[in-house]
Amino acid sequence: MTTRSMNQIYKPKQLHSVTKHPLPETIEPTCVSQAISEPHWHDAISHELTALMQHGKWELVPPSPHYNSLGCKWVFRVKCKSDGSVDRFKARLMAKGYNQRPSVDNKETFSPIV
Repeated sequence: MTTRSMNQIYKPKQLHSVTKHPLPETIEPTCVSQAISEPHWHDAISHELTALMQHGKWELVPPSPHYNSLGCKWVFRVKCKSDGSVDRFKARLMAKGYNQRPSVDNKETFSPIV
């Protein structure tokens, strides 16, 4: 039995992009050095830092040798409206909580989901 692939005959692959809304032309940055060069991401970063300082979410303390210092990472997202247009650019400063050791680095946990 002879098949098409044995005779080097292949059907071209057809890639279909099926989405309800078109994909945004802006690409989310993966690091701060990419984001800081664009003004809308720079505004999103400054807005997040201002909100964190106004709500008193952190305080600067000297590092302790008994505790593990946690790093942080910026996460960038483009928020879209229901019609697919860009609503806003959102930046979040996230703690790398996966580096914590239970009962050593944290004494209590907070979960907003019951």
